[in-house]
Amino acid sequence: MNAKNNVLESFISMTEKVANGKTNVLDFGSENMKFYRGEIHMIKMIGDNPGIYSSEMARKFGITRAVVYKTVLKLEKRALIIKVNDEADKKKTKLFLTEDGEKAYKFHEQYHNNFDKALFDFLDSLNEDELQLIQKFLNYSNKLIDNHF
Repeated sequence: MNAKNNVLESFISMTEKVANGKTNVLDFGSENMKFYRGEIHMIKMIGDNPGIYSSEMARKFGITRAVVYKTVLKLEKRALIIKVNDEADKKKTKLFLTEDGEKAYKFHEQYHNNFDKALFDFLDSLNEDELQLIQKFLNYSNKLIDNHF
C-alpha cells in the first residue's frame, strides 16, 4: 500500500473513532461522576465561564438552545450545576457549578492533563515546518467535515 492510501485509511479510522466516541462515558469513579462527552464539556464551559447563559453556550458549541437546555436540566437534577436569576434581566438565568460540579470539572482537567501529555510532548518534538504541514492538513480536514456532516 502506498503512503497516500495509508494516510487516507488512518484519517478514516480517526474520524470513525471520533464519531463513535460521542457515546463513550467518562467515569471519574462514582455513580454521580459518570458523564457523556457533551455533559462534561458543558461542565467545563460553565467552570471556565461562571455565570454563563445557556444561549452563550449554544453559540460557543454550535448547537441548539434546546440541546443545551436538555443537558442543563440533567446536570441540574444531578446537583452539578445551579441556575441563578440574572439581576439585570429576570428572564435570564446564569449557570454556576455546585461543589460536585467543581469536582467533576477538576476530574476532567486531570483527565486531560494525564491523557493529553503524550500529544503535547509529540507536538513539542516537531519543527515549525512539520507543525505547519499538520495544521494545513487539519484545516483541510475540518472543511471536509463541515461539508459532509
